[in-house]
Amino acid sequence: MRYRNFLALFLLLHCPSLLTQVTPYVGVLGGISTLSADAGSQKTAQGLSLSSYAPANGGAIDVVVGAHLHNYISVQANYIWNSNDLVFNSSLSNSVFYQEARNSTQNAGIFDLLVYFRNRKSRIRPYLGTGVGVSHLTSNLRHVIASGGAPVLPPDAFSSTGPVFRSHVGIDLRIKHKLDFRYSFSELIGHNEISKRLSPPGSSALKNFDNLFGFVVRF
Repeated sequence: MRYRNFLALFLLLHCPSLLTQVTPYVGVLGGISTLSADAGSQKTAQGLSLSSYAPANGGAIDVVVGAHLHNYISVQANYIWNSNDLVFNSSLSNSVFYQEARNSTQNAGIFDLLVYFRNRKSRIRPYLGTGVGVSHLTSNLRHVIASGGAPVLPPDAFSSTGPVFRSHVGIDLRIKHKLDFRYSFSELIGHNEISKRLSPPGSSALKNFDNLFGFVVRF
């Protein structure tokens, strides 16, 4: 606590211009989430086993709390939620197969650094952003579409938690003095627990692409 007080006093005395440049903001964005697909293959005594999952587009929400530190640099924390339906497919031999409908949900906390291409006085401000965080994925069985033989089915419910990397581009459009409209396209990359549950398993990372639209309020 003493260190924090000393640091705040030092900034106040020696860098008053830096403190006056800081502008906090909050925002809410919503849009469409798209997951990457994956497939697996494995040679067996009966031939070739194949598997895949096909995701459908779903909804996404991004709640942001950040601060403009400089004309061209900002930091922000994000809570990102998205939900997508999935179809698992697996063919283990001529008579052993399954197809099932599932859903998946991701909850992620991300810390971002944003670099703007125009200063804060501009009405149109495009930016690049990158960040890291943690994501929790859960998937639940909706119903089995078809099956034959005695396939090894994935668990009705499974989950995983792990680090993720986020990269995104966007633009802030000033509507009023302290209100911006924001568009963001982001990619979230992390461990793919969905592919791991296929039979045979896939090998690609899970990529989540979000098209987000919303509003940011500056204070």
